[in-house]
Amino acid sequence: MTRTRKPVGRIAFVGAGPGDPGLLTRRAHDALVDADQVVYDRGVPESLLAAVRAEARADAEFTPAEGAPGDVAKVLISAARAGQNAVHLVAGDPFGHDSVVKEVQAVARTAAQFEVVPGVGQAEGVATYAGVPLPGVRTAADVEDVGALDFEALAAAVARGSLALAVDAGDLAAVRDGLLAAGVDGATAVGVTGDGTGETQYTTTSTVDSFVAAALGFTGRVVLTLGEGVGERDKLSWWENRPLYGWKVLVPRTKEQAGVMSARLRAYGAIPCEVPTIAVEPPRTPAQMERAVKGLVDGRYAWVIFTSVNAVRAVWEKFAEHGLDARHFGGVKIACIGDATADAVRAFGIQPELIPSGEQSSEGLLAEFSPHDEVLDPVGRVLLPRADIATETLAAGLTERGWEVDDVTAYRTVRAAPPPAEIRDAIKSGGFDAVLFTSSSTVRNLVGIAGKPHARTVVAVIGPKTAETATEFGLRVDVQPQHASVPDLVEALAAYAVELREKLAAMPAKQRRGSKVQGPTALRFR
Repeated sequence: MTRTRKPVGRIAFVGAGPGDPGLLTRRAHDALVDADQVVYDRGVPESLLAAVRAEARADAEFTPAEGAPGDVAKVLISAARAGQNAVHLVAGDPFGHDSVVKEVQAVARTAAQFEVVPGVGQAEGVATYAGVPLPGVRTAADVEDVGALDFEALAAAVARGSLALAVDAGDLAAVRDGLLAAGVDGATAVGVTGDGTGETQYTTTSTVDSFVAAALGFTGRVVLTLGEGVGERDKLSWWENRPLYGWKVLVPRTKEQAGVMSARLRAYGAIPCEVPTIAVEPPRTPAQMERAVKGLVDGRYAWVIFTSVNAVRAVWEKFAEHGLDARHFGGVKIACIGDATADAVRAFGIQPELIPSGEQSSEGLLAEFSPHDEVLDPVGRVLLPRADIATETLAAGLTERGWEVDDVTAYRTVRAAPPPAEIRDAIKSGGFDAVLFTSSSTVRNLVGIAGKPHARTVVAVIGPKTAETATEFGLRVDVQPQHASVPDLVEALAAYAVELREKLAAMPAKQRRGSKVQGPTALRFR
């Protein structure tokens, strides 16, 4: 009788870094993606946990670490003996926690395979995000027990160079008293940073004498920085000085389409809130699309013109139903109304022949689309798969240029369900600093399901048609990029925020207080 060998599981102690999911190392990411069970410390931010869960196995189990180090070690060892890969995810670096060191020692006494994956230390990582260099002889520590600190050694570290400590906000007074008792000058510059590397990171600068009062209202883990590096913040602070830092931005797009825009907004420091305003559904009768796909395969069309990413998806989904692929587009030229649509086509292995070099709109495409020539174009028919609510501008323009147009409904757009009450209230009361509209339908549908954005909300639109619709609904258009694309729309909003900041910085203090300019940019100067 042959016995099946039981699989051997592994244990990994993984450092999550200071909180920003982007600071996870590649090795940490691989360990988490491969984990069957993840035990996480309470100090790991929810935003990082959400990012980890999004990429983890669907059946991976996530549980908080409970009990003494020996209890956590038993959970990990039990999982490994059952053939599972177990991870203990901790804030900062694993060996920055005495309790985790004890867990590793407990696991090392068994036959279990284990590894320790370093993470960016919370103190040093947050200091860098706060724009505070730690020159000279540096001391950085993630402190669990303030009572165990050697304040004489810390005072010497401040005298020699710089110091960064990650402590609980409730321990700040004890740290101040210890530093002063150890002889640190009360006028020494201090920075205190809360929500380090997070969306709402905030740093206040003061002195050893006054930093406890300056940090009033801070909760949870904070990072304390001392020394000459604190004075460099005005020049080196980058995380909190991004153009849209702290802006709450409404993104009224379908979940599938919001990802790229939200990622770009986060890169500029914004906090995007995705609110789908439309849902995409198949056409009520599929006969038109069936004939169109057959026509593509049979060589009926000279051109296919895609006006949206949804149209591209609709055609490829229909291709997949019939077992077709990109090879069946042989001989058919493809035009796309804009870069995002072109990227969707390229994702299927096809390079579009025409993308407007100027305005990315129906008018811009028509301006560059050649009239039909019976000699050069033996096939004179164009396939135009698009939404049921699309305007007739493109089809009419192509017909005027001598082309026969099969204007086919590839998908329907229907109004999405209203967002939760708290989001509707925020939209109408000015809870969002900006809203980004990428089409006329997003304007109409957002107003329909949630109401008009407040007058102090910055309104950014992707192009002239969307601007017209926004104006029709009584909205003030503040931002419109020269080039109609999602990247350019976000860039334009960021540039607008910089202009606001510069205008406010140039105002006398009394005028700032009376300014109608709203949002985080204004609040920083008040």
